Amino acid sequence: MTAIPHPDTSPLLLHCAVLTVSDTRTIETDRSGQVIRQLLQTANHVVQDYQILPDQPDQIRSQVLAWCQVDRLQAILLNGGTGIAPRDTTFDAIEQLLEKTLPGFGELFRWLSYPEIGSRAMASRAVAGVCQGKLIFSMPGSSNAVQLAMEKLILPELAHLVRQLHPEI
Repeated sequence: MTAIPHPDTSPLLLHCAVLTVSDTRTIETDRSGQVIRQLLQTANHVVQDYQILPDQPDQIRSQVLAWCQVDRLQAILLNGGTGIAPRDTTFDAIEQLLEKTLPGFGELFRWLSYPEIGSRAMASRAVAGVCQGKLIFSMPGSSNAVQLAMEKLILPELAHLVRQLHPEI
């Protein structure tokens, strides 16, 4: 039996930014970015900004830090670059920015991924945490992985986590 957390007392409209990290994807071919945006909008959240950047740590860091300065944003969702290939640099780019980490996100993501992809789940460096009062979620670039993370982990807890960070909301 799966435990269900207590429901949030009221819905919360959140403003989010989405960053796809890829050397090859375009707006037209970014299926994972489309999945994230669609699921956020279906959950009645606002996608305030969306970007695609190459696997360049300085560019990734700069974009995340720029979004951290946007008052209205509560969450930044990244996809891509979480493996161990030489060009997978998202984890390395944002890990040092996180003031607090949510280790359970990566642990649960890998645990949920295991039945689908087996032992390859261990290669995912999915990570989440807080940077300058913003929630940061970094997922693999596969659209299946994004859908899993969004539906099973991020969307069920997003409003609760924002309220934990900002009780005044």
